[in-house]
Amino acid sequence: MELAPYIERLAINAKSIEQLIVGVDDAQAKWKPDADTWSIVEVMNHLYDTEYLDFKVRLDYILHKPNQDAPEIYPQQWVTERAYNHRDLASSVQNFLDERQKSLDWLGTLSSPNWDATMTRDWGTIRAGDMFSAWVAHDLLHLRQLVELHYAWTVKQVVPYQVNYAGDW
Repeated sequence: MELAPYIERLAINAKSIEQLIVGVDDAQAKWKPDADTWSIVEVMNHLYDTEYLDFKVRLDYILHKPNQDAPEIYPQQWVTERAYNHRDLASSVQNFLDERQKSLDWLGTLSSPNWDATMTRDWGTIRAGDMFSAWVAHDLLHLRQLVELHYAWTVKQVVPYQVNYAGDW
């Protein structure tokens, strides 16, 4: 796997995420379609925390410290424990973008990473290539989630009108 195209994809994903936040006010940022769905500001803080504490850290451990245990993470719990939905959206986005830039800079220092290097923990074995691929895919999952939140917000806001003519969601 070549590193450069995926570094570029991570950079593009960050810009795409940022663009999906343009024009979102506080009400929309903190709105949740239901109790089990994250709000936009929760998604952004999840992206920041996983950027800072998960993917880059784990990839570094796999490549450079495979016999050491990476710090534990609890992304699902952090949403409520860290009160993501009470945070400011603009600051949350900036935190993510700043951390993403640090990640891109770090990734740019890697020279011929061994994508087949592995780390084994009680939950299983993962290769460096798996971790890096998951990092890129993680962005795409949350881009989809942000689009879904925008769609649900639009449907809610236009009542009594409907969006059916747009096509099947």
